[in-house]
Amino acid sequence: MKRLTRRFPAPHWPSVRGRSRADAGPLLLSAAVIAAVALLAGAVPALLGAAADDTVQDSVRRGSDDANVLAHADWERDDGPTGGRVRVEGLAKEVDDLRVRATYALGPDLDAALLPPIAVVDGPVLSITDGTTPRTFQFTYLAGDAGGPQVTWIAGNAPAGAVPDGFVEVPYQGPPWPVQVGISEADAAALDVGPGDRIPAKDSRGRDKDLRISGIYRPTDTADPAWRLAPALLRPVPGADGVGITRFAGLLSRDSLPDARLAVDQDQLRRAVHFAPDPDALTWATSATLVNQVVTLKAASGSSGARDDSLKWESQLDATLRATRARVSAVRAQAAVLLTGVLTATVLVLLLAADLLVRRRTLALSTARQRGAALPDLGAELALESTVVSLSAAAVGLALARVVAPGVSWSWAIPVVLAGAVAGPAFGTLAAGRASRDRRQPANPSARRWLRATGQLRRAVVEAAVLIAAVAALVTLHQRGLLPVTSDGDTGEVTGDVILPVSAVALGALVGALVLIRLLPLGARFALRQALRSRRPLAVFGAARAVTTAGRTLPLLVLVSATALASFALILGSTVTRGLADGAWSIVGADARLDVAADAKAGTPAIAERIAAAPGVGQVVVAQVTDSARVFTDSTPFAPRLVIVDAEAFQRLLATTPLPDAPALARLTTPGPGPGEVPALVRSSDGELPAGTRLQLPRADAPAIHLTVVGTAPSVGGADDVVLVDAAALADAGLPAVPNTVWVTGPGAARAVSNSGVAADVVSRADVLRTQRAAPLTAGLLRLAWAAAAVLLALGLLGLALAAAAGASERWQTLTRLRTLGLRPRDARWVAAGELLPPVAVVAVCGPLLGALLARATLGPLDLRLLTGQADDPAAILPWWLLALLGTALLAAAATVVPVESALRRRDRLSEVLRAGE
Repeated sequence: MKRLTRRFPAPHWPSVRGRSRADAGPLLLSAAVIAAVALLAGAVPALLGAAADDTVQDSVRRGSDDANVLAHADWERDDGPTGGRVRVEGLAKEVDDLRVRATYALGPDLDAALLPPIAVVDGPVLSITDGTTPRTFQFTYLAGDAGGPQVTWIAGNAPAGAVPDGFVEVPYQGPPWPVQVGISEADAAALDVGPGDRIPAKDSRGRDKDLRISGIYRPTDTADPAWRLAPALLRPVPGADGVGITRFAGLLSRDSLPDARLAVDQDQLRRAVHFAPDPDALTWATSATLVNQVVTLKAASGSSGARDDSLKWESQLDATLRATRARVSAVRAQAAVLLTGVLTATVLVLLLAADLLVRRRTLALSTARQRGAALPDLGAELALESTVVSLSAAAVGLALARVVAPGVSWSWAIPVVLAGAVAGPAFGTLAAGRASRDRRQPANPSARRWLRATGQLRRAVVEAAVLIAAVAALVTLHQRGLLPVTSDGDTGEVTGDVILPVSAVALGALVGALVLIRLLPLGARFALRQALRSRRPLAVFGAARAVTTAGRTLPLLVLVSATALASFALILGSTVTRGLADGAWSIVGADARLDVAADAKAGTPAIAERIAAAPGVGQVVVAQVTDSARVFTDSTPFAPRLVIVDAEAFQRLLATTPLPDAPALARLTTPGPGPGEVPALVRSSDGELPAGTRLQLPRADAPAIHLTVVGTAPSVGGADDVVLVDAAALADAGLPAVPNTVWVTGPGAARAVSNSGVAADVVSRADVLRTQRAAPLTAGLLRLAWAAAAVLLALGLLGLALAAAAGASERWQTLTRLRTLGLRPRDARWVAAGELLPPVAVVAVCGPLLGALLARATLGPLDLRLLTGQADDPAAILPWWLLALLGTALLAAAATVVPVESALRRRDRLSEVLRAGE
């Protein structure tokens, strides 16, 4: 008995080369699709990674000094043996030791991400007593690793000590101790003083201070980071301490620093070490580690109540980086959703192209099979051909991606390469197997019904599997949202635990397409029945052809999915664009906002009156806004943004802007539910503070004020937690407001706020919107949305062309036979249009509607608010004109197919059609 031996497939190389040359066009088309999508899929993650690094760096650059890591410590008391105060000669050395100690406590990783430390010693703000205009003075000592900022003394000398080195003890109530300071050229000119002059000044308790000018300096480099911590050392700063008040400053030296300590009270000379983050040293990959290190540093900080030299740390760098990481993760998830849609449509198009290629090769494959070619050999030949084409095209696409992007992500191209490499061999092997098998069609009707039922059951199983996957993806997306796409050491790749929710939109499009595929044959048969009752034979022929082609699954799956996903991309881009505009209103609160410095907030009402009188100003509303205020509910601390404002004025402001109205503001002017209770509107991120909840607002030297929640507060500055109370009601309860924020509306708001003449931060809505649109992440996501929509539209049009080409031979063979029965060429074109246009018209209408339905169902969990700056998720914006343009493009392409096919088959002879099948 012969034993069967196994052998490896043996490709017939002449056949491989012959088929490749004969079908070079379809193969090149598939290669072009793979290369184009590999370019997009390979470049986008790398570009988003670069945008993430730019976003982290930009957030630090635009951040205020709160992002600095600040270490401060109290001085040891300088009590002397006889009840006085001792002049400590090595005070500057203690500052240097503090700087070194703080640097060592940072650790190597955090130290590498921060600029060299700058130690700052500030005295109290003193009032200059001469002159008619209010002026203040403050002396400051600056020291870095290389000493203080470099200056050139153009007159006089650097400050010296008031007494020779040695032990000196002065009484507590003695005369003012002299302090030598240097002042800048600008300060000297404004004060009209020079070396040897004195600056008459008093502290807040009216005690005179002896300030002596030792010299006038000129800074060597005004861009030195140290000057930013004390800008008054360069020039007078108007409004730093209130409206109309100008601050001057004097520079201390190492020799005069001990005298500054004796010139003020024990706790009035403050020392701190500032570490500014180095934006160029920060990346997305290192940001998570830095956040953990800053949190650990603050957790190990000394107690604020301890009056010793222990390090006490303060910084908002961790909050800044954490918010930035949340935005980056959200954008990457949104980009992954768009890329998944593009890859899904691409895989379907490649399957359709492989199906067309197999249709062209059916005769050749059948002939090869009849001549003895084994199925494994044919499969190996087809696999070899498709693998070479797919890998070569993907390599070209990824190489182009590396040219346009700082890196390349090859993992996103894997589905496209697999589809291109597997679809052709699978379809070809099945076609060759069906052509050579001797299985006969059963004559028994029950057996034929059994075969049909088996085929329907298989199809139902596949459709059920897609439906279950789509439902699971949507449920997962809504229950937990899109978790961060990458880990701390990120590469920008999607991890396995988020593949399902990221695929929710693509799976939803497939389910919608399958539903439409089930309904379309029913509609075609109904149209045929109606046409049979009419007297128009062309309608009957067109409807009959439509019924014949309505059951083809793959072409309709491509058209519906590509159109729906393109519509979703357009809706996503439009929603983000509108959300950015609304987010700018939410962040600013008006056309312009003025955040008054703490030292100048006493003059906020006067500032508001001056701004209101400026031309082009509509409304002006002042408020006291306190971030992380101390509010208690049931003995549980709550740190919201506390807003104390005139409720009626604020309601009028909201009514005249695109900001959402807040009818609940009217409840703040009514008496509280109980005696002594102040009504408040509360907005909490967890929603656990409903109406009727009692809150307590503690005060330093008085009983806490009781607040009662009467409604939901509007968003103020995009904060998640807000407590809003009426200024008059809170003043009646014993806590008058000290406004520090001014909201201004009107076309002249930005100009009026910029010319306020006070030390404050000016925030313009137009500037915020411009900055948000130009942000790397925002611009990148918008470009990706528009590019994805364009690619999906191109894939849909390509799918339409492939579907038309796949059925062209059968369609025009039928029409040519009808021509032999007397059908005119023009009527034949109408019949062809009746076959092609109705399904495309259904797709042109239902595809955008399906995309809108998917957007409504999935945009919420995508966290677009983190990108737009809104407090709530933006509502889906449907760009109807773009969706209509999308459907029109499909209809125009379908209408173009008929005359093109007619022109190509104009030379077909009727005699050949009559002899077909003989």
